[in-house]
Amino acid sequence: MMAAQETMRMHAIWFPDWPLRAALKAAPPHPPTALVHANAVVACTASARAQGVRVGQRRRLAQSRLPSLRMLPHDPAQDERAFLPVLRLIEEHSPGVHLLRPGLAALRSRGISRFHGGEAEAADVLRAVLTDAGYPEVRIGVADGAFTAELAARAAPTQQVIPPGASRAFLAPLPLQVLGEGELAGLLQRLGITTLGEFAALDASTVHARFGEHGARLHALACGADSRPLSPRPPDPELARESEFETPLGQTDQIAFAVRQTADAVLLALADASVVCTEVRIDLTDDDGRVFSRTWLHPTCFDAGDLVDRIRWQLEAIIAESPDDADAAHAFRGIIGARIIPTAIDDAAHHQLGLFGSGSDERLHHAVSRVQTLLGHRGVVTAAVAGGRMLADRQVLTPWGERSVIERDPARPWPGSLPGPLPSEVFIPARPIRVVGPGGAEVRVDARGDLSQTPTRIDDDEVIGWAGPWPMSEHRWDAERVRCGHRFQLLDARHRAWLVFLSEGCWWAEGRYR
Repeated sequence: MMAAQETMRMHAIWFPDWPLRAALKAAPPHPPTALVHANAVVACTASARAQGVRVGQRRRLAQSRLPSLRMLPHDPAQDERAFLPVLRLIEEHSPGVHLLRPGLAALRSRGISRFHGGEAEAADVLRAVLTDAGYPEVRIGVADGAFTAELAARAAPTQQVIPPGASRAFLAPLPLQVLGEGELAGLLQRLGITTLGEFAALDASTVHARFGEHGARLHALACGADSRPLSPRPPDPELARESEFETPLGQTDQIAFAVRQTADAVLLALADASVVCTEVRIDLTDDDGRVFSRTWLHPTCFDAGDLVDRIRWQLEAIIAESPDDADAAHAFRGIIGARIIPTAIDDAAHHQLGLFGSGSDERLHHAVSRVQTLLGHRGVVTAAVAGGRMLADRQVLTPWGERSVIERDPARPWPGSLPGPLPSEVFIPARPIRVVGPGGAEVRVDARGDLSQTPTRIDDDEVIGWAGPWPMSEHRWDAERVRCGHRFQLLDARHRAWLVFLSEGCWWAEGRYR
């Protein structure tokens, strides 16, 4: 069995600079562009490499080499999403493609080579199909094993076939760095070994004793014996379903009834694939051809009723956002189509009911979802703490079942922010109040931070304790967003603690401690 795996012929299909192709959404040549992650270059175009930009360079060094270099953030998820259509295209001509990483795929040569009359002929067909689909940069390598086939693809201008049994000779002059193990390559170079051929000449038992299983695995690759067990990637099931209405529907109940069968069809497709949906995108098309899209999350998994509820809530939001003074040509008159697209799925085995029914979390979810159905999408919300200085900025309310999007990282330093514990009640917007001293005049703070008098009353309640002031200033460079003032904590006679803010001569209550 091992010998059969070691001599398995593979076609490697490589797309140079795939992260750039996915980010720029265009075929090369590309303008000088680099993708950056953690302040370092992770990918760059050929035009940037010609000017001295290299992968691994720090951002500042890359910009010094080429001041006009365009910098973009690297998004690995985007690389994967953009590569899925390519995999489907390959699968149409040769089922059983292996996804090695975005931009690199491999498939067994035996079937496609027999069909097309040879390995080179099969590579010609694949290149023609991909070129016609808009991927002229593709390169294909054929060799014993995916590792050697990938290097053959990288070394070829278009395609290259390494004859059976010639992998070791092909790999021998290549540098150790192609193994992708910088630490091992550095150690071997200090021992005088610089190429794969020199590494392969070492005794296998000696390499295993010195470097362990991982070193033995790399030694086998250098010898041309690639025995990695590759599992074919099955084609993605088509899970999306859509409905079209002959006449525009504007009532939520009408649309909910019309799409119920579509929601059931989505659930049946998911069941056939033995998966469940945890995230879904719903596209509603109105009679003017406008598409209203929204992505919905679920704490566990969607059922048909959940999908219908999301469509109802999305339609209610569309109607609420439609301007009342719109002219007749642009007034909202109804929906003519609905499309349900599962965007995140999970194995159904992870969501089976327990032996004695659902747990407390599942029952809580169903109860809260029922309340949300009665009150509307934003009728039940969950709270999260974001970064910021004002309490209103730090409170993020998210509808039940959706993922909280925290735009301001609470882990970052926020000079002037309030340390914990935070008030349990936050006033949005802040509540205007009066804070006065013994004579009835409002308390003021001068430029040195000194109080004009001691606070004795907050509105109609006596102040029995206070702390502050603490200066707070933000957005001083923006005339519209600038906010400066002083914070206080006040304790009234009913033992209620207040967080108050003095800004531009006005007192505001930000929150209250219960």
